[in-house]
Amino acid sequence: MGCGSCSSGGGCGTSSKLGTVPAGCNNNGTCMTSGCNKLDVYDWLSDMDLPSNYKPFNVVEVRFKGSRKDFFVNTDNLYLEMGEMVAVEPSTGGYDIGHVSLTGELVRLQLKKNNVNPETVEKKIYRKANEADVAKFNAAKELEWETMHKARKLALDLGLSMKISDVDYQGDKTKATFYYTAEGRVDFRELIKKMAESFRIRIEMRQIGMRQEASRLGGIGSCGRELCCSTWLTDFKTVSTSAARYQNLSLNTLKLAGQCGKLKCCLNYELDSYMDALKDIPNDVDRIETRSGVAYLQKTDIFKKTMWFSFPGAESWIPLPISKVKELAELNKKGEKPESLGQPTEKVEVAKPVILDYENVVGQDSLTRLDEKNKKRKKKKPKAKQVNTANKTESERIPSNQTERVQKPQNQPLTIQKGLEGENNGGDNTPKENDQKKKRRFNNNNRNRNKPNANKQQNGGE
Repeated sequence: MGCGSCSSGGGCGTSSKLGTVPAGCNNNGTCMTSGCNKLDVYDWLSDMDLPSNYKPFNVVEVRFKGSRKDFFVNTDNLYLEMGEMVAVEPSTGGYDIGHVSLTGELVRLQLKKNNVNPETVEKKIYRKANEADVAKFNAAKELEWETMHKARKLALDLGLSMKISDVDYQGDKTKATFYYTAEGRVDFRELIKKMAESFRIRIEMRQIGMRQEASRLGGIGSCGRELCCSTWLTDFKTVSTSAARYQNLSLNTLKLAGQCGKLKCCLNYELDSYMDALKDIPNDVDRIETRSGVAYLQKTDIFKKTMWFSFPGAESWIPLPISKVKELAELNKKGEKPESLGQPTEKVEVAKPVILDYENVVGQDSLTRLDEKNKKRKKKKPKAKQVNTANKTESERIPSNQTERVQKPQNQPLTIQKGLEGENNGGDNTPKENDQKKKRRFNNNNRNRNKPNANKQQNGGE
């Protein structure tokens, strides 16, 4: 793409002052990025010294909006550079503003290429664009978008089957050219009256084709580059589906059609190479009869000049050179059948179609991809049942590590050691309360040991 300051209609000059060379990428229109100039031509004579007695060619090529170009006579011998804005004579009254796209001897070659006689060029270059011309030109270009939408609304109100694709204002803001596409003839006389009343300018209507519309609007193709019709392609040749058949392409209209809705122009680029390669390949041999069966043609490698045959029900394909195929075809015409085609040298595996649960065409998963009916669910482990210990007996409530301490002699009641005193009392005491009771008993016993007189008095008294 071109630089941002010049790809929208400016130039590629070295200065930003009005009336001088427009600012841009500082290459004066030779950057070859296809964004500054559509259908641009590289001036390979720009750095060459011309003879001293050389008289410059007085015809200049000027570029306007889109890919429209025209030739003008430089009657005043102005020094012009590529990318400069000039005021030129239009086909109707007033003046128009354009950018110089080519000067010098290369213009003579362009005239010859377009079959234009230099003597028939009568339009003139008035002057270099001044500040007032540039200001009026920019104001006119700002009105194009709004004018196009208003014109589309007027055509829709009138019920006309047409599509207004672009509007081009003249540099002096006195005339507008409307480009439209339609399947047939359209009676737009009433539309012109309403547009003239609404816009207060002269109206010109031009019908263009789908390819010309894509050329004017531009865009990015499926190859990732700018459209050929908007950069360098000038003549639009007819493209048919036979071009895709000769190149063994799938007849998918979505893949073969361009942005204009027609077949891509690039289908014709390699067609001549394929046609030359197909001259030696027989096109009337679809099967070969042998004593072991009938072999059918599966595919043809055009550039390797190899044809692949296979028998019904066989998984292997047999490659045969073109000379061998012609020889076997001649034998079949004579009524003779060969023993076999030969041994299969390569096994071609046919890929099985993969059936997905959802479509992932543009990188977006389906919202219902998780709603699978046959999805395996993990089995949940059963929870342990909670046992109610309220109605259990004492032996059942005793932990396993303490059951060994329980002694139950025959014909005697259950006796439990001191470690289970809290449980014998009903199990209401907590372990902390039991520890506190033990400490109190221990402290009381120590105090009684430290009082021997008291113990003796008690004994004697008794």
